[in-house]
Amino acid sequence: MDQPIHIVSVSLGSSRRDKTIETEFLGRRFLIQRLGTDGDFQRAAQMISDLDGQAAAIGLGGIDLYLIAGGRRWTVRDAARLAAHAHTTPVVDGSGLKNTLERETVRYLHREGLLRPADGSGRKPRVLVVSAVDRFGLAEAVTETGADTCFGDVIFALKIPLPVRKLGSIRVLARTLLPLICRLPFKLIYPTGQHQHEVHSRGNRWFQWADVIAGDFHFIGSNLPQPGPDNTDLLAGKMVLTNTTTEEDVAKLKALGLTTLVTTTPRMEGRSPGTNVMEGVLVALSGKRPEELTEQDYLDLLAKLAWHPDVARLQE
Repeated sequence: MDQPIHIVSVSLGSSRRDKTIETEFLGRRFLIQRLGTDGDFQRAAQMISDLDGQAAAIGLGGIDLYLIAGGRRWTVRDAARLAAHAHTTPVVDGSGLKNTLERETVRYLHREGLLRPADGSGRKPRVLVVSAVDRFGLAEAVTETGADTCFGDVIFALKIPLPVRKLGSIRVLARTLLPLICRLPFKLIYPTGQHQHEVHSRGNRWFQWADVIAGDFHFIGSNLPQPGPDNTDLLAGKMVLTNTTTEEDVAKLKALGLTTLVTTTPRMEGRSPGTNVMEGVLVALSGKRPEELTEQDYLDLLAKLAWHPDVARLQE
């Protein structure tokens, strides 16, 4: 029997979230691994070097190789240094898939009438995107639906309590700040290692304001309060749109009263893998290098996989 296609996500995140899954896509067997390095860049670099030429694709987890806004792309210096340790095996961070998969997810939810106010009123749904430059395709798609939006890039990444209400303002901020931010140590703008388990409760006002909370789960999860008798209905009626959720994450969201959890990647053995993992799968299926894949290539592969988002109702 042929050996399964090996896809590995080397993550700067906590090793507590490690997972190995064997599954099948389009009749081909895959061995998918997520290996956390607890924020240790040197360990991640060594892992990537060791996997080079062995795995079919290496995903960068817990870090973005690129941040994107308004048709422009900035390279994150720390991520580029990690990716440089692979000379043969393609390295992906999920940004190519985010631009297609997450746009289509928002369009699907809008088409199915699932983007709606938590209170059942006739107003526009309120959508909090915790970081637009991490998921600009999602942010653009949400804006296209006509929703009332808030972008939390400044709140959650820069730790300044300043909401951004217009996508045009994100474009201006990106052109101004991202050339500098992308040169900073990545841990200053995003939780890595054990910091992913810390609770900060930033932006509580905007979590309460939103009907839909969308984007990276570490930004979402680390800013939610702990479940308890005083906040069992904090997320009642709301939707979280994300991925990379574990069974533990889902239990916490349910305890906070969340009504609907939508994950953009398929749930496998209780886990919705990161976009970097699924991008690695699509790269392997395509037989192309990541830089050769077009937006249409991604859409065609998703159609062959009969992809649709996972929509889970968490309450009775």
